[in-house]
Amino acid sequence: MIPEPGVVPAALAEPTIPVRARWTAAVVLANVGVFAAWLGPIQVLLAKQSEAVAPGNKEFVFGLVTGVGAAVSVVANPAFGAISDRTLSRHGRRVPWVAAGALGGAAGLFVLAGADVIGLMLLGWCLMQLFGNALLAAITATVPDRVPVSQRGVVGGWVAISQVLGALVGTALATAAGGIGLGYVACAVFLLLSVVPYLWRSGDSRLAQRPPLVVRDFLRGFWISPRRYPDFGWAWLTRFLFNVGNALGTLYLFYYLQDEVGVDDPDTGVLILTAIYSVCVLCTAIGCGKWSDSVARRKVFVTGSGLVMAAAGVVLAVWPTWPGAITGAIILGAGFGVYLSVDFALLTEVLPSARDRAKDLGVINIANSLPQVLAPAIAAPIVKHLGGYPVLYLLASIVTALAAVLVRQIRSVD
Repeated sequence: MIPEPGVVPAALAEPTIPVRARWTAAVVLANVGVFAAWLGPIQVLLAKQSEAVAPGNKEFVFGLVTGVGAAVSVVANPAFGAISDRTLSRHGRRVPWVAAGALGGAAGLFVLAGADVIGLMLLGWCLMQLFGNALLAAITATVPDRVPVSQRGVVGGWVAISQVLGALVGTALATAAGGIGLGYVACAVFLLLSVVPYLWRSGDSRLAQRPPLVVRDFLRGFWISPRRYPDFGWAWLTRFLFNVGNALGTLYLFYYLQDEVGVDDPDTGVLILTAIYSVCVLCTAIGCGKWSDSVARRKVFVTGSGLVMAAAGVVLAVWPTWPGAITGAIILGAGFGVYLSVDFALLTEVLPSARDRAKDLGVINIANSLPQVLAPAIAAPIVKHLGGYPVLYLLASIVTALAAVLVRQIRSVD
């Protein structure tokens, strides 16, 4: 059916009806699943597998696999977002890609479970990144699709918690499974189960008519001019810098505990720090997201959270001990909870077009993925030759503090 002139299709209309708790819970669970499938491998399994495959060159192999996978995600997230925006399905625009993403991501994890050479590690991780980003692009777009602006801070807080819970669940599965292969299988099974509630009752609106496809315009749509949309440009840049700082600080956490702090059991150490960090995120994300909604302000929360996160990097740099690592996890979690909830709400308010929500959020997600490509290239030589972990964590703090300051350049959001 072609909409009448002047009538905005339901799938593109600005949402006004508050979402229910069970819908939010289903979206959160799907997010937990995909982040568990990413972060369990990144924080534990890929590091151990790299050491098993190339014990004398573990940092290079780990950086190569995660870097190439991140390069795939740089392309996959906006591409699948744009495809999702144009999908005609009786189930809606987002549901088919949530389902396909879960199935394909699980397949990648099963490949990794049997990988004993670098080539298979690359294949499995690239599949996980490809299809995991299809899922993430679709499930992320459901928030501006369905959630009114006045509710986005608190829903953003729950989405923020899903990322942290995903890290906790993924690390727990990877640690408790009893082996590298079993860890991947556990993450894959959890990923498949996590999307079922959303697929069962998504409430996803159908697109009445697919926009005409002009390939040149479609490809040009991935470039969003910062001159025409300056606030979107600043939001992209600051998110990129936040994620560079975060990637530099967390990529080698396993090796930091093993080689710098001297923890005898780095698997358990990563799990303990992740649990502490997660609790601190839980303590700040929902409350500050709701507070941000009530005062209708975003930037002051994001700036403050960035400065707190920068302080955590300084602690890890100057106090490389187990108590120092715990202190750093507490500070980082407290700041990151505020950042994840409020910055996500801010981003949804600077999107250029309702028709292209998933694609535009996919462009934003390049700012999440590209740092994962750059971080290994920056971090590996620093750890090996240019001052080690203290220099790495100080650099992460500087980059994060710069991002916090530049948030003030966004004008259309208070």
